[in-house]
Amino acid sequence: MPAESIFQVEAVDGAARAGLLRLASADVPTPYFMPIATRGMVKDATFDDLAVLDFPLVLMNTYHLICRPGVEVIRQLGGLRKFSGWERAILTDSGGFQIFSLSPMTEVSGDGVRFRDYASGDEFFLSPEDCVDTQLAFGSDVAMALDICTCLPAERKKVEDDLLITHEWMARGHQHWAEKGGAETGTHLFGIVQGGVERDLREKSVELVSALGFAGIGVGGLSVGESREDYESTAAFCAGRLPPDRPRYLMGVGTPADILQAVAMGYDLFDCVLPTRMARHGVAYGWEGYVHIRQEKWKLDDSPLVAGCACRVCKRHSKAFIRHLFTADELSAAILLTFHNLHFYRELMTRLREAIANGKLAQLSARYSESLGRKL
Repeated sequence: MPAESIFQVEAVDGAARAGLLRLASADVPTPYFMPIATRGMVKDATFDDLAVLDFPLVLMNTYHLICRPGVEVIRQLGGLRKFSGWERAILTDSGGFQIFSLSPMTEVSGDGVRFRDYASGDEFFLSPEDCVDTQLAFGSDVAMALDICTCLPAERKKVEDDLLITHEWMARGHQHWAEKGGAETGTHLFGIVQGGVERDLREKSVELVSALGFAGIGVGGLSVGESREDYESTAAFCAGRLPPDRPRYLMGVGTPADILQAVAMGYDLFDCVLPTRMARHGVAYGWEGYVHIRQEKWKLDDSPLVAGCACRVCKRHSKAFIRHLFTADELSAAILLTFHNLHFYRELMTRLREAIANGKLAQLSARYSESLGRKL
């Protein structure tokens, strides 16, 4: 068990929870979606935008920051918060997913993983202890322990071998974090459950990671090539076995409909590149579906992106105007859609918390589970 809980459940509705995650730099109401500031900044958004939208926590990427500008640069400049200018809370991932998905060369051993930056070709080595030290140097509020994210589909032996190393790394990472001062550093360490879509391996992983005493637990290794049925069943299986006193983080998820479903399973934290990536591709999210703004049918449409949306983009601009910006290759087009999509995700989480507090999550799900993924 963690020495001191940083998570408080305030309301439940079925398996869903509304709570509060208390971090050194901010209190985070859950369920919560983290915008991704990959290299220290959310793409096509400023920290002023995030302040207007009242996001207390963002995710920054350990792999990319190791590669550029480097750990020592960030350390010497006072950590990520001072370096980037983001004044609220930061979660940094372990870098494991990018190491295994982006690097053209990885060599895994019991000691750690050797990898190359996919862009420069520079070589790096990361051990579980290095991973902790790096995120302590960053000054992260939440650090993720180093794991192996097994891309699916995969043979069972591959999943088992990766899980064995991941569990060894989890134990070493947690021990090193404790030796470095643990929660007194202001950085809380989360563990990660792996195991592919194998039920017995997932259960084994949940038991081991839960027993180590991490402040929170992430469920990784999903949305990496498995079928939709396997994704849903595995996510639900893990959620039902995670400790109730710690935040549950479903890593890399997802679409608005995915988040709605995962909240009902009992997950608390989410991250995904979709709201910003899809904005760059001209997609705006809404309660009745999503809009591909480049389409010809919006050329003369003077209505807002989403009817009733209170964001500053929808208050001021029409579909026709934003479509014009995209067809004219104006950078402002992606900036406007990014702000709208981040506003929509923030509104989604607010509505989910309110629904849980009022015992009305089932009604919210019945109303929007299909329409959130609909193409208008």
